[in-house]
Amino acid sequence: MKLKKVLAKLCTGLAPLAALVLIVAPVAANDYPTAARADYVFGCMASNGQTQEMLNRCSCSIDVIASLLPYDRYVAAETVVRMRQVGGEKTVMFRDTAIAKETLADLRRAQAEAEIRCF
Repeated sequence: MKLKKVLAKLCTGLAPLAALVLIVAPVAANDYPTAARADYVFGCMASNGQTQEMLNRCSCSIDVIASLLPYDRYVAAETVVRMRQVGGEKTVMFRDTAIAKETLADLRRAQAEAEIRCF
């Protein structure tokens, strides 16, 4: 009889936690804003062709990247990529620092995985 009471209390205590996991899990899996995903797909299609097949492949690609790289790391890596295209002394921190190189390497690894899975 005591076992039933303990199990009932345990299940009652876990129900809110289970509900929280169900609510939070989809948000964590889709933390990239729609505009960021669309921007990636437009750029990808501009490079690879304006076809339905490329739309599907480019959409797959950003989905894979999003599954591997949190959005804040993606933004940081994109910033490094864009700042490396600008010349001058003020952008040297985006070219020569270990953190910039590591951030860019994370993006490159995610892109390589996306290439394997989607193209």
